[in-house]
Amino acid sequence: MTNSPIGHRRWAFTAGNIPAHGTGPEPEFTSRDELCILNAGSADACAAVTVYFADRDPVGAYRIMVPAARVRHVRINDLIEPEAVPLTVPYAMVVTCGAPIVVQVRRLDTRQSALALAVDSGTPV
Repeated sequence: MTNSPIGHRRWAFTAGNIPAHGTGPEPEFTSRDELCILNAGSADACAAVTVYFADRDPVGAYRIMVPAARVRHVRINDLIEPEAVPLTVPYAMVVTCGAPIVVQVRRLDTRQSALALAVDSGTPV
């Protein structure tokens, strides 16, 4: 564990879009966006995710607990409360936390047999 906090309390991601289908067996080949959250601090942290859209009001906050000195990976596809994040709809996210965290979004696109994996480190704001 680090002696000084690493990360930021607010992160923005602007290029979300979950494909509606994939190739291969599920769940390992389900197309998805996935939040990867590092809490390197000495206390548990609760991240709040708000999802923004082009043509409707934001949705959230989705709450994600990240234990102290741990990493947590959560599929955006699995965020269902207060409502499911829709597939094939462009979205953006803001992730906030009372403690410094590091956040990335990992995207797995399995619509073709040649899989695509991308990582977005987002913007600390």
